[in-house]
Parts: sequence; C-alpha cells; structure tokens
Amino acid sequence: MSAKIIDGKSIAEHVLQETQQGITQFKEKHGVPPGLAFVRVGEDPASVVYVNSKIKMCERLGIQSQIFVLPENASEQDVIKLVGTLNHQKKVHGILVQSPLPAHISSDHVFESIFPGKDVDGFHPMNVGKLAVGDPAGFVACTPAGVHQLLIRSGIDIPGKHVVVLGRSRIVGKPMALILMEKGKYADATVTVCHSRTRDLKSVMRQADILIAALGQNRFVKADMVKEGAVVIDVGISRIADSTKKSGYRVEGDVDYGPVSEKASWITPVPGGVGPMTIAMLMANTLKAARLQLSLAPYH
Repeated sequence: MSAKIIDGKSIAEHVLQETQQGITQFKEKHGVPPGLAFVRVGEDPASVVYVNSKIKMCERLGIQSQIFVLPENASEQDVIKLVGTLNHQKKVHGILVQSPLPAHISSDHVFESIFPGKDVDGFHPMNVGKLAVGDPAGFVACTPAGVHQLLIRSGIDIPGKHVVVLGRSRIVGKPMALILMEKGKYADATVTVCHSRTRDLKSVMRQADILIAALGQNRFVKADMVKEGAVVIDVGISRIADSTKKSGYRVEGDVDYGPVSEKASWITPVPGGVGPMTIAMLMANTLKAARLQLSLAPYH
C-alpha cells in the first residue's frame, strides 16, 4: 500500500478563495475591509518571517493589516497596554500576538488581555470554553481547525473512528481532541490523547484509525507504530541542520514519512501539509471576527 497524499497547499487555496469571496462581499456591504493587527515583541527571525507571510496573505485577500513591533525588553504591561488600545479600535477586528514571547512575558496573561471576539488565534480561555461546549461563535485555534478541514475536504470519514492525538498542548492537542469528539457529521470520534506519561504508547498508537502527531520530535512516528490503512496527519515541524540546503536546514515532521507512507491510507507531507492550512484558517477567523462584530452570521 502507498498512501494518498493530502495536499495541504491545494486545500488551503480553496479555503483562501472562499474567504476572499466573503471579504469582497463584506467590503461591498459595509464599506470597510476586515482588519487584523499583528503584535510582535523583539526580532526573533522566525517570528519576523511568520508575521511577514501573514501580512502578505492579508494583502492578497483584501484584509487591512497593521503591525506593531515592541522591543525585546518591553514589559508585559507594555504589551497588554498595546493590546488594550487595539481592543477598542473599531477597524481592528482581529488581534494576533506572535509567539513565542520573550521569557519575561507571560503568554497566558497577554492572550487573556485580548477581547475574546478579536482573539483570532483562539487562545483566550473564553474561546477554549466555547469550543468545549460546542458554541460555534467561538474561535478555534488555527492549526487544529486546519487539520479538521484537511480531513473533511479529503472526504475522510470521522464518526465512530478511533483518533489518537500525540501531544496535549493547548495550541494543538487539546483543541484537536475537543473538535473531533464533538457531536456532529464531521466529528463524533472516539479520541485518545497521548503524552509523555502514556504507558505502552506504541500499542495505543497502533489502535488509531486516524493518527495526529503534534509532538515536535522529528521522525518520532515509525512505521511499526501505525496500523495498516490508518490516516496519518503530521502537525510537527523541526528544522534540522543541513549544509546542502540554501537555508542551512531542512524541514522534517514528527512522522518518518517514507516508511509510514507505505503503510498508511492517507498522509500529510511536511512541508505542504498542515502548515498552509494554519494561515488559511487565520484569514477565515479574521473574516468571522469582522462579521460577528457587526452582529452578522459567523459564516459566509
């Protein structure tokens, strides 16, 4: 068996096109575009690249973006004060504070300072709570929301399946489990969340109809950990030093792609799998935020 590849770039493009249509309709009706404000603290090279790529996507889709850069030594209160100002700006419908933040700043405190209705990253406790109770007006973290769309748009049946999620982070693992165990046509799964204290991890993984790896440990998932015919979603991304690459590194996922792809029925590559979906869902969340703030239906 050789797995079918889930093409994240292609699926993300469909999501972006749908979102762009919604943005055009929003602007025609209300005379203003959805607005997204980015806050970056310091000059972390990866953060600079990530924010710039998101700004370029905003420009492409017609979202009005702004970027606010604070110095590395900015205090936690400086960041929260800036977020507070953006919370009250009507033209700012979404706020994204780029992670990671410097060690002296609490990410939790900063995320909690964002108005829940502008929290397009889906990290505010109120949005996490809305996800837990199945309230569609909340915002879902972009990466697990993107994984869900990959499954749906690839025609992969979810109800009744055993999903094993590797990793319990608040950014991916926990919201992923909540999404897939919810009642509904595109969920209703039985979900097991594994982590560093899980006993007999290989045995649990081999039970998965759908295996979602979000550990951040390159090539952790080997072929002998995967059930024949399983769907394998690789959320992980690691940069490995490689002098043969122009960038000086190569990108690998949590899955040992070659051997696992011979055993799985569907698989996502790294890069080109989950990654493109994260930014696509951020754009969709920004449109949703703009619509909700004008008391419209959350979906276009």
